[in-house]
Amino acid sequence: MPFKMDRRHTIFLVDDNNVDLAIGKSMLKDYYNVYPAQSAHKLFDLLYNVVPDLILLDIEMPEMNGYEAMRMLNDDPRFMDIPVIFLTAASDAEAELEGLSLGALDFITKPFTAPILTKRIENALAVVSQRNELNNFKCNIKDIERKNNKQVVDIQNSVLNVLAELAELRGGTADGHVNRTHKYLELLLNQLIADDIYSDEISTWNLDYIYSSAQLHDVGKLSISDKILNKPSKLSIDEFNEMKKHPFAGVDTLRKIELGLAHDTFMRHARAIAGTHHEKWDGTGYPVGLRGEDIPLEGRLMAIVDVYDALISPRPYRRPVSCAEAERIIAMGSGTHFDPVLVGVFQKVAVQFAQIAAGHR
Repeated sequence: MPFKMDRRHTIFLVDDNNVDLAIGKSMLKDYYNVYPAQSAHKLFDLLYNVVPDLILLDIEMPEMNGYEAMRMLNDDPRFMDIPVIFLTAASDAEAELEGLSLGALDFITKPFTAPILTKRIENALAVVSQRNELNNFKCNIKDIERKNNKQVVDIQNSVLNVLAELAELRGGTADGHVNRTHKYLELLLNQLIADDIYSDEISTWNLDYIYSSAQLHDVGKLSISDKILNKPSKLSIDEFNEMKKHPFAGVDTLRKIELGLAHDTFMRHARAIAGTHHEKWDGTGYPVGLRGEDIPLEGRLMAIVDVYDALISPRPYRRPVSCAEAERIIAMGSGTHFDPVLVGVFQKVAVQFAQIAAGHR
């Protein structure tokens, strides 16, 4: 009994012998849509109009033999997945091995009988069907994994957003600081990319991770007492020393969060930003006193956007400065507080920084 199917499969029968073509078509026509072709060239003419489920391909043909035709099928992405069974009048193990090496599913020796021919075709179509089902299953699994990963990432981002907002609220900057620094950072990175600056390092980053990471730069402030965070006057030396611990606290917090997250790359960026955005180019920053390019690029970028937004925002102990004054202060810090290369890039987009800042005033 031929292979059961919801539709009639289409088979190309390729043979330069008209008698074999007629016999083969007669054996198969009750079960399949059969397209006879008297040469490999006619096979390819048919292929441009009809895509078969299986090709029965004679090996010994003039002009282009079966092996040559098979190689052409393999080289064309449109046809390379069409299953092929070779037909041959010779019983030659070496020839059979060559055909199988080219990807043929089977060999049928001529002259063939109807039961043998239909059974071989049935088996071949069953193999192809199972292979397709397996491929579909793999695709479905990957699709489910992608959806699940997206759900996990969405949940993670929601939790981290809440954490960032909590840190902003406790730090006395619940006025859009996190959102603005995200926008500033995006401006700086876009300009760096446009100018091909630090491109070797930036090309290895997932920018979405960088932007999400930036919102956690002050998460360490959750460990600082409200008395210090909300003090309406300048901090004492002891209080400032306590405040200087928040980058370490942020890194420690993020390490704990990282244990339960799917994307450790994201958290590596977050730790770099949280732990180093108060370092200074000349080595006088905190918490470690890193110098120059020993400070991760993420931290050097965050240093500029964080200081800029702090300057233009009101604090309990001082009034905000203008955007022009903030730009001047950043420029004065080139080579001491800030990476001078990044200051040059900042100055190119300072007008856009001011436009973002104007939105919260």
